[in-house]
Amino acid sequence: MGIDGGRLVDLKREGQWRLDPRVPEAQQAGEALYADNDFDRGHLVRRLDPVWGDDAEVRAANADTFHFTNAAPQHAAFNQGKQLWAGLEDFLLTHAATFDRRLVVLTGPVLRPADPVYRKVRIPLAFWKVVAFLQGGALAATAYVLDQSPDLPNASAALAAAEAADQPPPLGAYRTFQVPVSDVADITGLDLGPLPAVDLLPAPPSPAPTAPGAEPGPDRWRPLGRHEDIVLGPPR
Repeated sequence: MGIDGGRLVDLKREGQWRLDPRVPEAQQAGEALYADNDFDRGHLVRRLDPVWGDDAEVRAANADTFHFTNAAPQHAAFNQGKQLWAGLEDFLLTHAATFDRRLVVLTGPVLRPADPVYRKVRIPLAFWKVVAFLQGGALAATAYVLDQSPDLPNASAALAAAEAADQPPPLGAYRTFQVPVSDVADITGLDLGPLPAVDLLPAPPSPAPTAPGAEPGPDRWRPLGRHEDIVLGPPR
């Protein structure tokens, strides 16, 4: 999804969540997933990111973000981690203000076999975002992960108990990390083309895990407490 920061429109929030007619209903999680619980319908593509252009384009883009195909269940509590995640594009657009003020943002859930099941839907506990832009006339990229895994001593047991009782899984407070772009490729199985090679985050000190089924995680990721913690140095 492309963002033209110089043409963004601060459109008042309007729109109702609905199924996407371009996708079979059986492949979508609709209102039934969010009824009578504390789940937020979390926008994956942020509502205002594609809201730029002429009036018709602005209104069509705003409406398009309210399809359930752009929603994921997220913890209802608003906290610092969620604020960080929601403001990443704004921060990076400001950083790019002296250049083109344009970003390409890729985002989605981290889908794991161990994610808990609720109402026959597997609930992602983490989300990823990769942002590409020009810096000094050259392609650059950064990547982020939002983790809402429950911070409980017996988290696995709590998730299993909730699934057995058909209750919403316990979700933890948001934790936001800046991560190597290559780690996002590893945990999603996506081909991110040239973006890992132009990552602005220095290589982590520990090598990527090699054990079968292992994947990168918070032990080698950079936790963010504020946007100013983001590393935007020269590509490695």
